[in-house]
Amino acid sequence: MELQPLEARSPRDFDGAFAAMSSKDAGALLILGDVMFITHRARLAELAAKNRLPALAQREFVEDGILMSYGAKLVDNFRRAATYVDKILKGARPADLPIERPTTFELVINLKTAKALGLTIPPSLLLRADQVIE
Repeated sequence: MELQPLEARSPRDFDGAFAAMSSKDAGALLILGDVMFITHRARLAELAAKNRLPALAQREFVEDGILMSYGAKLVDNFRRAATYVDKILKGARPADLPIERPTTFELVINLKTAKALGLTIPPSLLLRADQVIE
């Protein structure tokens, strides 16, 4: 497997990035978390489907048609952030607070997208999923 990084600085770059993926015979797409990508996640899902690329991104993308997501459960991270804010408001110095890693991860699979791409998701993986979108 070879990683082929592509850059898209604005939504105008999406078509060119997908054309580059197609010309390089990309086998899959990993979309990193970024405000621009989250804002245009439906368009990215549409382009991934049009180019028949299985894609992995953060959870919010899966509901818009991206194949799957596996990562830290963001709701739990936000709750932990509230705990930090509470400690700081009570006088704790931010520099003295420990850095915490996420402890809860979730796997979300869009079965409708898998079928559209002609992929069969193994039953063992479906059983491990926290959510399967049909």
